[in-house]
Amino acid sequence: MRNERLFEIIRFCIVGGLSLLVDCGVLYGLTDFCGVHYLYSAAISFTVSVIFNYWLCVKYVFKNARHQTPRQATIFIGSSVVGLGLNQLCMWFFVEIILLHYMIAKLAATVIVTLWNYIMKRKAING
Repeated sequence: MRNERLFEIIRFCIVGGLSLLVDCGVLYGLTDFCGVHYLYSAAISFTVSVIFNYWLCVKYVFKNARHQTPRQATIFIGSSVVGLGLNQLCMWFFVEIILLHYMIAKLAATVIVTLWNYIMKRKAING
């Protein structure tokens, strides 16, 4: 049981890393190449990343993910919406108040939101 949880956490971290690459890539592309304001880009990139992350979590991370109840799906989606809010708040705070570059702010926001995501997604998928 203990090894199962360790491997689950490792898979979650790998999926999270891939999702971060998608998130940062879309954020950077929209902001620097398309001229979209960083907060709009952050919301779009976060949403794309959450969909990508959800798909990989269901496929590879959590054993019970394929048998979700509507309640579990609601918790998963709700936690993602709250995660988006945390992400946006962190992005604004780190860019506008702390004066970090938006890509560094994204990394800082990711650290904060990751813990929230793991706890809530595990609860949503495993019941």
